[in-house]
Amino acid sequence: MTRPLGGRPRASSPEMIAEAATELFLEQGYAATSVADIAARAGVSRSSFFNYFSSKSAILWADLDARIDELETRLSTVTDPSGIDDALRAVGRGFAPGTLALALGNAEAMRAEEELFHGGAVRAARIARAVAASLRAAGCDPLVADVAGAADAGAVMASITAWTRAGAGRVGLGPLLIRALDQAAHARTGAPGAAA
Repeated sequence: MTRPLGGRPRASSPEMIAEAATELFLEQGYAATSVADIAARAGVSRSSFFNYFSSKSAILWADLDARIDELETRLSTVTDPSGIDDALRAVGRGFAPGTLALALGNAEAMRAEEELFHGGAVRAARIARAVAASLRAAGCDPLVADVAGAADAGAVMASITAWTRAGAGRVGLGPLLIRALDQAAHARTGAPGAAA
């Protein structure tokens, strides 16, 4: 009996799946692309897809979600505004261009504007909530904490958009994020220990 040729199947990886997904998003649009389409293009099963990503949208947001997870963990132990700033700045450190930058730069071609709008709002809300909770734990007035959280979240999301427009591979996110956070810091002037 002869064994079929072909050897081992390709090993799957999140990068390989993300690459297949972005190709399909560019070819047929984000909404028209299914998880089954992505799995087939990547040469993996649906279960392999779900080993790496919880949904199609998670492919776009995976890198930022990992950074926000780290931010939430750091902020859960921070008790002063300077520590909050340090934690927020860490979001931009070493952030490499990936599927999010590609999607933001090609939102129209991918027909992904709606997903990027809604997904961005979810990520901004997570950042705002984490910052506000940290400020409230430090004794900040709840209204000031909420405003500061929203301002910092806006700074993070705006800097990512500016980074994409400037050419994510040509410039670093870090300096743009620092600039944006400096603007948002005015909202923290009512926080304990902040300069007035």
